[in-house]
Amino acid sequence: MPKRTPSTPWTKPAGAPVQGKVIPRPRRTAEVQSYLPELFRGMAITMRHFFKNTKEMMLGQKPDPVLEALNEGVTTICYPEEKRPYPERFRGLHRLTLRDDGSPRCVACLCCSTACPAQCIHIEAGEYAEGDKRRGYERFPKTFVIDELRCIFCGFCVEACPCDAIRMDTGIHATPYDSREQFIYRKDLLMEFTGRDGSRTSANPRHEPGDPSHPGLSREQNDH
Repeated sequence: MPKRTPSTPWTKPAGAPVQGKVIPRPRRTAEVQSYLPELFRGMAITMRHFFKNTKEMMLGQKPDPVLEALNEGVTTICYPEEKRPYPERFRGLHRLTLRDDGSPRCVACLCCSTACPAQCIHIEAGEYAEGDKRRGYERFPKTFVIDELRCIFCGFCVEACPCDAIRMDTGIHATPYDSREQFIYRKDLLMEFTGRDGSRTSANPRHEPGDPSHPGLSREQNDH
């Protein structure tokens, strides 16, 4: 098959003369060649900002990095001493809400772990002891583990929970640990976290079986 020759080659044809454009060399004085004047100007600007920002930080006159981010001066957030305030709907670390007796409100229904798209929640359900009024009516989590490294903070677990037992209203994010094991949050740790208001309980009241206000059925109230 004969080799196809393009009609408009993008390369210069062989043997064609090169026609260049002569560009005059710019005139460089001794001042330009030494670079010293520009070096001193740059150092002067750097030192002016350095002393100005140091004075503002020492006297407490530093602009607020959140509210005055466009003002002249240091507008860098010095984390972790300074933190940008998170919005009210920020999905922070998980926490387990508690009942009045200090036990978790979780009933180990596995709704949160089922709804989790990242499969980062692991729950092992347990039965209450014989004689407990909740036996046969609900269970409790023997194990409740969340892998915060796998979590995508979508909030599906909070939406799926029928008991308001899990929330993401702590307003904090995970500490940058140096090992994976430290990102495995277990039940005891999740029960220690509080909401933004410092409370571990929930504003959504839970009516326990046997209470006059309980809307559902317990084993004693059931007809079958």
